[in-house]
Amino acid sequence: MKTTYREAMRAALRDAMTRDERVFLMGEDVGRYGGSFAVSLGLLEEFGPDRIRDTPLSESGFVGAGIGAALGGMRPVVEIMTVNFSLLALDQIINNAATLLHMSGGQFNVPIVIRMTTGAGRQLGAQHSHSLEGWYAHIPGLRILAPATLADARGMLWTALQDPDPVLIFEHGSLYNVAGELDDDADAVGIDKAAVLREGDAITLITYGGTLPLVLEAAEQLDGEGIDADVIDLRTLRPLDAHTIMDSVARTHRAVVVDEGWRSGSISAEIAARICEQAFFDLDAPVERVCSLEVPVPYAKHLEQAALPSVERVMAAARRAVGAGG
Repeated sequence: MKTTYREAMRAALRDAMTRDERVFLMGEDVGRYGGSFAVSLGLLEEFGPDRIRDTPLSESGFVGAGIGAALGGMRPVVEIMTVNFSLLALDQIINNAATLLHMSGGQFNVPIVIRMTTGAGRQLGAQHSHSLEGWYAHIPGLRILAPATLADARGMLWTALQDPDPVLIFEHGSLYNVAGELDDDADAVGIDKAAVLREGDAITLITYGGTLPLVLEAAEQLDGEGIDADVIDLRTLRPLDAHTIMDSVARTHRAVVVDEGWRSGSISAEIAARICEQAFFDLDAPVERVCSLEVPVPYAKHLEQAALPSVERVMAAARRAVGAGG
């Protein structure tokens, strides 16, 4: 069937609430307004205000309420409008959700799912456009998901709800309108493995989330230059599927990591370090990284685009790695 990323996410929410009466959605504008990005449009009318709950503008408050509901046996899905606003709930996410199992000696799990929009490219200014999922991937006790395909948008939520520990799902804002074909019987998917979406033997291109489409485009153009690329969609940022990465690097001997986060202290830095630790003798060239420039994301369209990873920058990095110039 033809669908969009947004509609796939909505179908995932509808399916989860139909399967399990403990599942409910809460967050800013998720009910009457249908969600800030229209993901929950129509769900209030379908499931009622007890299960589609509009909250005050207090991220710390409603994330804390979600943690309490999870401790009480419910399966809350908490929506935070953008990743930037999640910083107002850092105490709840990091000091409570991520640590309570450890601090209780294994007595209390926190089965909460927190969804949020991430990423730039839509001229929303710095306070609505940053990619901070790499920060959260630093935290033990959290699982970090970054669905980039229609199948993952549809299938990751139910699997996340089965996890006894906190799961954060980062949905790139540029993907909501992406349309494509999805199997009519699309269902839950695994969240433990990265996916090789394109096979090649000249170089490994590693990415996730909103940068996946541009990396796939770069791979197609590189193929025309005789550079055949493996493209890996990480899908899960914590825990990383290092096996898939190292298996690819062992075959291609070169790697480019594409990450919309800033270069310093980024998830791309972690991946590059792991490749050097685990596959150093397989490398024929230094690991390349393509990240956002070290500035707050600009509002002006031409400056925003200049600050973000691009097809051209990915191709130039790949050419450098294979010694083809650029």
